[in-house]
Amino acid sequence: MKRSLALAMLLVSSLAPSARAANEADYKAAYAAAEAASKEAAGMRNQWTVTVSALTAAKRAGEGGDFDRAVAAAKEAEALAKASIFQATSEKEAWKAMEIR
Repeated sequence: MKRSLALAMLLVSSLAPSARAANEADYKAAYAAAEAASKEAAGMRNQWTVTVSALTAAKRAGEGGDFDRAVAAAKEAEALAKASIFQATSEKEAWKAMEIR
């Protein structure tokens, strides 16, 4: 019984995500991904203003050395950019269904 309990605790602790602080490399990778997605959205002429705000917040936090906040803002900006890309592609043809004939 004690052995299975110890084994179960070991298994649970190995599956739990590790809480580590983000570093500059994490920030740069997250920012690059967000910036690429944002540029793609801008190329589709569907860049959201909140994406630009999130990128600006990520850059400020990164320059200030707060890499945890910078990574979080960069990931948010990437998600927003991807959502705007999805919107642009889905509405590219969807407007035709709403057209009065």
